[in-house]
Amino acid sequence: MTAYVVVHATVKNAEKLAEYGAAAAPTVASFGGEFVCRGPSEVLSGSNPHGVMVILKFPDRATATAWYNSPAYQAAIPARTEGMDSVFILGGE
Repeated sequence: MTAYVVVHATVKNAEKLAEYGAAAAPTVASFGGEFVCRGPSEVLSGSNPHGVMVILKFPDRATATAWYNSPAYQAAIPARTEGMDSVFILGGE
C-alpha cells in the first residue's frame, strides 16, 4: 500500500537547502518515489512552527524506509541540517 513522507520545514540557509535538494531529489526517484507537493503550508488546526511542507509518495512503507536509510540519501543529510530545520513523518501502511 502507498506510503507518504510528509516533511515540515523552516528554511535556515537557502544555498545549503538548494544543495540538499539537488542531492536528495534523485534519491527519491531511484526508489520509485515522487513529489506530490512542496511549498508554503498553512495550519488549519493545532500548531506547527514550520511554514513549508513537502509530501513524497512511495510504493510502500518498506520502500520509503529504505530510501530514507539509503547511503545516497544519508549523504545529503548534512546539507539538509544546515539548510533547514525539519520534521520527517512516515505515514501509510
